Amino acid sequence: MSDEDRHPISRRRFLLTSAALAGLALLESCRPRGVPPPTATPTKTPRPGTSSPATATGTPPASPTALASSTPTDTPAPTTPPSPEPPTATPTPPPTPFPPGPPSKLGLFVTRNEPEVFRLLETGNVALIKTLEHDVNFVSDLKKLSPNTLIVGRPTFLGQADLDNLDPLPAARDFVERLLPLAGDDRRRAAYAGWEAFNEPTPTNPEQMKRLADFEAERTRLLAAQDIRSVVGNFGTGQPPLELWPDFRPALEAVKAHGGYLGLHEYSAPDIWFGTGKNPSQATAARTDEGWLTLRYRKVYHNYLEPAGLAVPLLITECGVDGLVQNRPGPVGHGWRDFVTYWGANLGMGYDGAGNYIEQLAWYDAELRLDDYVKGAAIYALATSGGWETYELLGEPAQILHQYLSVHPPRN
Repeated sequence: MSDEDRHPISRRRFLLTSAALAGLALLESCRPRGVPPPTATPTKTPRPGTSSPATATGTPPASPTALASSTPTDTPAPTTPPSPEPPTATPTPPPTPFPPGPPSKLGLFVTRNEPEVFRLLETGNVALIKTLEHDVNFVSDLKKLSPNTLIVGRPTFLGQADLDNLDPLPAARDFVERLLPLAGDDRRRAAYAGWEAFNEPTPTNPEQMKRLADFEAERTRLLAAQDIRSVVGNFGTGQPPLELWPDFRPALEAVKAHGGYLGLHEYSAPDIWFGTGKNPSQATAARTDEGWLTLRYRKVYHNYLEPAGLAVPLLITECGVDGLVQNRPGPVGHGWRDFVTYWGANLGMGYDGAGNYIEQLAWYDAELRLDDYVKGAAIYALATSGGWETYELLGEPAQILHQYLSVHPPRN
């Protein structure tokens, strides 16, 4: 594949009209030019007792409709009132479909058994499923329908990592003992490509990173002895600090030796390319593109893993638009639905929120396809848990995503 991918956002080219282009020029004149500092994003899976985030309106409000009031008068009404002509309905044009393209690397984060998951899998082009639902019939059916889709499990029995007090080797043995009754089932063993451990750990110094690396390396070795693979790291967006990557080497060496994966999360806001230097009018992808939030993985691979011979297979186990990232423009918000009005008013995209979001993901997909070591990226989320409805893909977004996946050839 060439360094330039010419098909990332060609569904409607963001409906750019001359007015939209003028809006973009205005935006670029006042948008911050610096890149944001790396900022961790909290886990997307609420824990017991977690309050639900406020949900902002994701679509522009409808114009108020005046209500006519009728007051009786002494003036007699006409005996034969004229019949008003019925208004002519303006048909809504169907959306322009995505054109055919190469195999996609997009996938899904799912929290429960939902029929829409299977409908999308029928396209044959869902690269990755990350799931909190470990029912053996559910995951077996996923794998049967789409054998080439990678399935990653995240156990729910772990809290956040206390990296100051983590004793790596005993903690790894305890983790494996608790996971084996689940992951060691023969049908799950056949279905899952790998298992995560801590979700979004946040090492801030070399000592913490070394403890985490030793934990990940040991649990990778122990699980490999049971023919179970690991997904290590699973760092949040903008994490960890780049200078700490050399201290994660033991975990990456274990993954390389035992056939596992590195896991990373990549989110940004108010749009998915914020921090990469891209804007809505730049619809091409290049291997030289990097970012501080999305496409941050390239900084890691280019500067640390490739020179060390440790460019292990990568899974982006969560991705999308997430307003919880800090030091960004745009409104207060959480999931993509909170930014629909902003995209239309400030980026010239119009108010087709679902289409705009899938087009942003198509751009991200085009970038991922340029890197062979990237094996999939799970969009957060389909069938979300309570409190995270602004991230939800069910409905129109899933329909547009289905069309996008359908015009890409099935994965081999």
